[in-house]
Amino acid sequence: MTYAVIETGGKQYLIKAGDKLKIEKLAGERPLANVEFDKVLLAFDEKETKIGSPHLEKTKVIGEWLGDKLAKKVIVFKYHSKTRYQKKKGHRQPFSEILIKEIKY
Repeated sequence: MTYAVIETGGKQYLIKAGDKLKIEKLAGERPLANVEFDKVLLAFDEKETKIGSPHLEKTKVIGEWLGDKLAKKVIVFKYHSKTRYQKKKGHRQPFSEILIKEIKY
């Protein structure tokens, strides 16, 4: 089993083939068939480990874009006692769902 650590959206993820990821929403035209991540920081399996400085050359992670979705709603409630101040807001963070197909290194 091959594992890799990739960087996308300012975050790092430990992945393997077959994983589903929820990452920051990807920019670009829709629908995307395949997504390539070239910022691979680390790749390893049972035999060897490759560490990048900061990224590995000629290493790619290929995934399939499953769609853009919205996370569960988070309620933001502000309240000041004794001043009759209260404000209620909701927020749903957009994300992209990716299915990891293959790690090439």
